Amino acid sequence: MSIETITLGAGCFWCVENIFSRIKGVQAVVSGYADGDIANPSYEQVSTGSTNYAEVVQLTFDKKQLSTEQVLTVFFAIHDPLTLNRQGDDIGSQYRSTILVHNEEQQKAAIEKISQLTSDASFESPIVTSIKAVNNFYSAESYHQDYFENHPDNQYCQLVVAKKIQKFLQNFSHLLKD
Repeated sequence: MSIETITLGAGCFWCVENIFSRIKGVQAVVSGYADGDIANPSYEQVSTGSTNYAEVVQLTFDKKQLSTEQVLTVFFAIHDPLTLNRQGDDIGSQYRSTILVHNEEQQKAAIEKISQLTSDASFESPIVTSIKAVNNFYSAESYHQDYFENHPDNQYCQLVVAKKIQKFLQNFSHLLKD
């Protein structure tokens, strides 16, 4: 089967969701919480940093149109994989860089991608992105879904999300949906 799901944490899910939703082959992107300790967490609970959850996106994609390696290339380009538990002004373990894999092939691809980025000296510091099997995922509240599309004038969206989208568009226009 060519349809796969992978779960990625790269800071605030508003940024990550909007970027991946623009890529050909991506069928769905859901903002949510993963890798935590309680059932059905809320945004308020996760934002305390005490639940062990990460803000993530769970994306479903067609491997005939988009490879796992391409997904990971975009992932590493759109966030800071070098700083533990932080993305810009978003600080806390809920903003950690993490790849939550759904199968052994994804695990292998993630390990190989980090190894390649390390051997290429793509970054000036060691990559702190964790790789582990997804153990749980809960969709975020409905108001978090498609947040940038629904709130483009929000100050955070203008100062943070829009800049990340612009960087993505400059570097990955070849991956955009028609």
